Amino acid sequence: MPSTTLPSIPHYMPAPPTKEDLDYADLPIIDFSSVHTATGRAALMPQVTDAMKMHGFLYVINHGYTQAQTERIFDIADVPFSQVEDDEKRQYAGSIKEAGSYQGYKLRNYWHIDNGVHDQIEHYNVNRDVTQKLHPKALRPVLPEIQAFAKHNHFNVLHNILRLLARGLELPEDTFVNIHGFSAKGESYATTVRFMKYYPRSEEEETKTNHVWLKGHTDIGSITILWSQPISALQILTADGKWRWVRHIDNALVINIGDSMEFLSGGYYKATIHRVVQPPADQRGYTRVGAFYFSMPDDDVKLIPAAESPVLQKHGIIRRYADADAPTMEQWRKGRTRAYGTSELQKKDDRVEEEVINGVVVKHYN
Repeated sequence: MPSTTLPSIPHYMPAPPTKEDLDYADLPIIDFSSVHTATGRAALMPQVTDAMKMHGFLYVINHGYTQAQTERIFDIADVPFSQVEDDEKRQYAGSIKEAGSYQGYKLRNYWHIDNGVHDQIEHYNVNRDVTQKLHPKALRPVLPEIQAFAKHNHFNVLHNILRLLARGLELPEDTFVNIHGFSAKGESYATTVRFMKYYPRSEEEETKTNHVWLKGHTDIGSITILWSQPISALQILTADGKWRWVRHIDNALVINIGDSMEFLSGGYYKATIHRVVQPPADQRGYTRVGAFYFSMPDDDVKLIPAAESPVLQKHGIIRRYADADAPTMEQWRKGRTRAYGTSELQKKDDRVEEEVINGVVVKHYN
């Protein structure tokens, strides 16, 4: 009988939650305990679709992982950073500019933030099929757990969110599920598990960037799944034009819409602008480890609105480009990945910078 003992790895101890009185965004909390039945999804659909129309962000609780399983994932998430030497990290660096792919490491100081300051963020991206690439030695014992984590995110969270969003457009429930295959072929299997680590910065860097660690942006793909962690740093730009903090909820997921779903839904669901800033004073000096699942439609999917939707026929379609000019997911992914944090942005005003990707204006918020 195979052993059920998990490989021993160091425990990552995050900072305690902040005690500061922050201006938090009022985001809906969706209970997924009933999502695996058609009746349950029918009841959840109005909550989810309203949240994604109004905010583009929501929380999910009762998603199927226990608190202990989630803590184990954060232990694993720190391994590629604390247990791998810099020389080995460089061996597994992703071909970001060359291939438009984040597979492997994004090392620190790659992205330009502002005024000559570069990022202090590392991330390690793991293909949803963990066998597609080689991995650093320290990660190899926990690859089966990462594979299980990818499958849980894909089938138990992502697919159910996609079913609810399709229902909200009065489309067949698996409309979006069918273009988010776990085994779909593509140059880099763009849907990935991402582990990310933010390191504290100097006061000089904080001043030069106005305390912004990652500029305001929208995500490239369709749905982003962020596993909530206690260091407050994530903010969203709310409808009234104010930046508000995203509150930490133990063992909850933070789900947001990306560009691709906004395109596919004809603007009905909004890709919300979000950024990362310096944490509040009582959490400064800590590293901030994150665990994510970034999902994207299959590479060959053209990002055209689902015009057959009765809801879109009633409310109208917001197009960012003509259907004939629609990029495929692969074209959009590669274009945005290659450009992000390295391209020359055009300053529009004190708050907004722009670039053009595949004929589409992409805004960044400072």
